[in-house]
Amino acid sequence: METSIIKIGNSKGLRLSKTILEKYNIKDKVELILEKGQIIIRPINSPRKNWEKEFKKMSENGDDKLLMNDVFDEESLEEWI
Repeated sequence: METSIIKIGNSKGLRLSKTILEKYNIKDKVELILEKGQIIIRPINSPRKNWEKEFKKMSENGDDKLLMNDVFDEESLEEWI
């Protein structure tokens, strides 16, 4: 498929048709992969992909500790009851 580079303000860009956006489930962001003289545009389907696995690793490494005390540790909550 051939498409033209268009002027967008001081920059340039590609215009993708509604059909392409829908077919490849492209929403607000895409991933650009630069390899072997070509540019691959890939939709970002789940921005939080693998977070559960990474949080588990953080816990195992002890990297999930609070960096500051909880603001309610020294507070009396009776006034809120």
